[in-house]
Amino acid sequence: MARYLIQDAASHRIDEIYQYTFSQWGAEQAGSYVIDLFDTFLKIETHEVLSCPIPASFEVDGFFCRYEKHFVYWRHLSSGDIGIVTILHERMHQVGRLNDDFGL
Repeated sequence: MARYLIQDAASHRIDEIYQYTFSQWGAEQAGSYVIDLFDTFLKIETHEVLSCPIPASFEVDGFFCRYEKHFVYWRHLSSGDIGIVTILHERMHQVGRLNDDFGL
């Protein structure tokens, strides 16, 4: 079975999400949100969440699913594992951030 691996850009985004949530709603809410985000990663790995292909107009190869107010972007790695590439808030400019986070 494939496992999920959190890539650098996603790790950075998780830190940002935690810090923002902590500053707005406190440690308990920040911890809960990030734990539930990791549950979403596990659901991607076990095919328990509906993922869609990233639109061709974005010019990156991969998939995405929604978690609360964020989109989780991932792709299959050559090892057969799942790479969690990035997590972007729904208000962020998706195309520009994806190109950066996918290394394009």
